Amino acid sequence: MVETLSIAVIGAPGVGKTSIIRQFIYNDFSEVYTPTRSRYVYRPSVILNGNMYELKVLDVPPISSFPSSSSQEWLDLRCRGVRNANAYILVYDICCVESFEYVKMIRQQIVENREGSSSEVPILVVGNKRDLQRQRFTPRRAVSVLVKKTWKCGYVECSAKFNWHVVLLFKELLGIAVARGMRQNHTSIRLQGALQRNRCTIM
Repeated sequence: MVETLSIAVIGAPGVGKTSIIRQFIYNDFSEVYTPTRSRYVYRPSVILNGNMYELKVLDVPPISSFPSSSSQEWLDLRCRGVRNANAYILVYDICCVESFEYVKMIRQQIVENREGSSSEVPILVVGNKRDLQRQRFTPRRAVSVLVKKTWKCGYVECSAKFNWHVVLLFKELLGIAVARGMRQNHTSIRLQGALQRNRCTIM
């Protein structure tokens, strides 16, 4: 039986959430910005040490807050499935401090409102738009230390535009999940696009 792993991708408007997901699954990037107005689900397949998993990647539109209860989650169509996700990718724009403040708020709310043991849920903070490195609002090390040491989350920077570290960030998230007991060992991971079955990425 194929196990499903649900991943919620959350971020402020314009940070590149959808671009990261589409680069990962379809190797595709659009220069035209289209705001995410409704929740969209992508379903790529993952082969992990010979075991197949279906990833349910939730592209979550910008939300004012993480749903504090199941009733709130189901009242807002944008939030459905967010509380019960197995892992979270929180995306910010390295050139926009407000987008990082948004990630900071959402991470804190996940910790406070998640059902079960919130300390065990894998959270990966992703700084997108690394290609605009010279415009960043703070040095990478300052953010990395805060995220890794204080928040106890994973941290990766990427460029969705140039497909730089996009596969790495999903590998990192799976690594966090494995380290926190979801699976014991992973030496090789193959990722296969949901729609383009003839394309595999060896990680």
